Amino acid sequence: MSLPEGAEEPRTYPLVLRTGAYAWWQPVVGLVLAVLAFALFAPLVGQLIAAGAVAIDHEGSFSDAFERTVELEPVTWQGLLYLNLLLALLVPTAIGIVRVVHRVSGKFLMSVGPGIRWPFFRVCLGLSLVAIAVQLVASTVLPGIDSGLSDSPNDVTGALVAMALVVLLTTPLQAMGEEYFFRGYLMQAFGALTRRPWAAVLITSLLFALAHGVQNAPLFLDRFTFGLMAGYVVVRTGGLEAGIALHVWNNLFAFGLALGLGSIDETLHISEVGWSNLPLSLIQNGLYLVLVLAAANRMGITSRTDRPVLLPASAAV
Repeated sequence: MSLPEGAEEPRTYPLVLRTGAYAWWQPVVGLVLAVLAFALFAPLVGQLIAAGAVAIDHEGSFSDAFERTVELEPVTWQGLLYLNLLLALLVPTAIGIVRVVHRVSGKFLMSVGPGIRWPFFRVCLGLSLVAIAVQLVASTVLPGIDSGLSDSPNDVTGALVAMALVVLLTTPLQAMGEEYFFRGYLMQAFGALTRRPWAAVLITSLLFALAHGVQNAPLFLDRFTFGLMAGYVVVRTGGLEAGIALHVWNNLFAFGLALGLGSIDETLHISEVGWSNLPLSLIQNGLYLVLVLAAANRMGITSRTDRPVLLPASAAV
């Protein structure tokens, strides 16, 4: 396929930021800003959101309720709203860093398209349900699997309904934020620094797993292998659609089951799983990988850019 007039050399998703105007300091500055955003900016804005939510509905003193909300002890609808929107803020943060520091259109964070490739995304949403369904069936067959779910449903209360609405409306944004940050900007930043897509996949998978806090070895490996699968799919398909689709459904199912038959506190604060849970992750991730790559090949999804990625100088900021 011939390139449009003025187009740059085609490049894969992890190397999108290696433009003709690339400088070594750009990913360094971008990574510093990303860390600051993850550790300081997003939590600060999230706390403002939490304060507003607590002001609407709380018991006891405002300060005590606010402290419990941001510490997620226990998990309330205000606390889950705070956490989900805090992570959702990583989307505009990543786009802003790419535009200002690298002078690249934020659409190239979603895919080499650029932007979201809607037909492929819709297919990935369907394939995610297939992979999750197979995993759920496998969990009933494989020995030693403890779902931690109750045999009887939880009582329907106002707090449960409010929590369900927060899960339904903001969990997709939270999953999208994590994908934009880890498989998006960090993938492209480390890809630009190392010029090795495989190195970017390994580094971002490790950081993704570590970012989930205290966890035992099986749970760490579960998250690390998801990162590897999602990162590999990004390289092969040139975008975040597949990772976002599975991440969204995974979280919706996890929180939905917790609200209906389990405990949202235990689900959100999980730090240990048994080794017997790893086969389930491998089944889901492996099946999803095969299905997505087959669909991408059938749909002719490209993994390389075919147009300039740099913004005009007047549009950089």
